[in-house]
Amino acid sequence: MAATERDKNETAASFSDLANGTSYRFSEWPNPEVPTFGAGVYTIWHHDGRFIYVGMSGRGMTADTVRRKKPQGIHTRLRSHASGRRSGDQFCVYVADRFVLPTLSHEDIMAIASGRHQMDALIRRYIHENLSYRFVILPNSKAAGDLEAAIQDGKWEHGPPFLNPRK
Repeated sequence: MAATERDKNETAASFSDLANGTSYRFSEWPNPEVPTFGAGVYTIWHHDGRFIYVGMSGRGMTADTVRRKKPQGIHTRLRSHASGRRSGDQFCVYVADRFVLPTLSHEDIMAIASGRHQMDALIRRYIHENLSYRFVILPNSKAAGDLEAAIQDGKWEHGPPFLNPRK
């Protein structure tokens, strides 16, 4: 089989896994099924069935970084999302802006402003109660970046993601 035909088949398989493969709830994090190293792509889904986000991991990974004992790649990316912390996590900022803020009452906002409640805790709760993910591991960050871009462009059956389509 020619390289381009093989690449097309691998992309189709990845699309299928990211759309219909095993779905994991963020409420069940940490997930031993997620490798602690490796480049990959993941999709995030709302409990109502909406496809809301696509991400990739592994950018800049090298043989030297993979030899470390500390997790990196797709594991650390999904762990960051599961935490609900806005600092350094654009996905959590999107969830805060598009899903959590519209539900807050004036009293909720005042409690956050006074320090009685934490916005990050509300985001984490929302993620854990409403969102799930699927993932695929890929051979390198180029393959992951290409697949993420294709999905952001809507080049699969679910169209572009709600939160991070490519402009």
